[in-house]
Amino acid sequence: MRRALPMMLQTDRHPAKRIFDKLDILPAYRVVSNAIEQRIMDGQLQFGDKLPTETQMAEDFGVNRSTVREGIRLLEQRGLVKRKAGRRLFVALPRYDELGSREQRALILRRVSFRELWEISMTLEPAIARMAAERIGEEDLAGVDRNVRQTRQAIDSGRSLVDEDIEFHILVARATGNEAMLLTQEPTILLCRSAMSAIVDALPQAPGRLLEAHAGVFDALCARDGDAAERWMRKHFTDFKRGFDLAGLDDEQPIDAVVASVKPGGR
Repeated sequence: MRRALPMMLQTDRHPAKRIFDKLDILPAYRVVSNAIEQRIMDGQLQFGDKLPTETQMAEDFGVNRSTVREGIRLLEQRGLVKRKAGRRLFVALPRYDELGSREQRALILRRVSFRELWEISMTLEPAIARMAAERIGEEDLAGVDRNVRQTRQAIDSGRSLVDEDIEFHILVARATGNEAMLLTQEPTILLCRSAMSAIVDALPQAPGRLLEAHAGVFDALCARDGDAAERWMRKHFTDFKRGFDLAGLDDEQPIDAVVASVKPGGR
């Protein structure tokens, strides 16, 4: 019997040379996960739709239930499906903080500096404020109002106002009604958190200036004045950079170095 030869070329003069690359075969659970995700991405499965049972999906895909279960676990980690009462699966929307954390990791891994982060924020945030002033509804306006009052209370009580600062910017972005804008803005503003902590720790005047800027933006939102909203937000981020410099921080440092330099539990 003639023995089968491997798919390689070999001559007396030349060593063996492989013709084909090795196949990159995905595990079955990833194939299942990708197939369900594709149905969600192309709109065949909509937010809130109920997924078939694991048994039904196992039959549809021609795999066992444990394979479906592993695929579903990946989708749950991505925030694309979730379980409700009775443990039935439904199509979900990823939370902004889940998406934001992935983008934050990417920015940190690429060694993005504070200066780069500030430059994109200085471009994006004033435009967001203008758009919010032109589109904000009463519910979003009430949310910003509540945030400004909580910021004032934080200053009066001497506690950290950094969480209120981050929330303020996310609320203003949400008021634009532009989901892409919010998804673009949130990772960068969350990464500013540690820098803001460092500034507030170092500069006693920082909290008051922050509140003044937030109140100015809020007043502009109430008046639906895009020019004023943009102007106040630009002033706010100019102050942010000035505060960073006055605090003696190096704006060419990667943002993770800034994060590491901030002591937990700071004001």
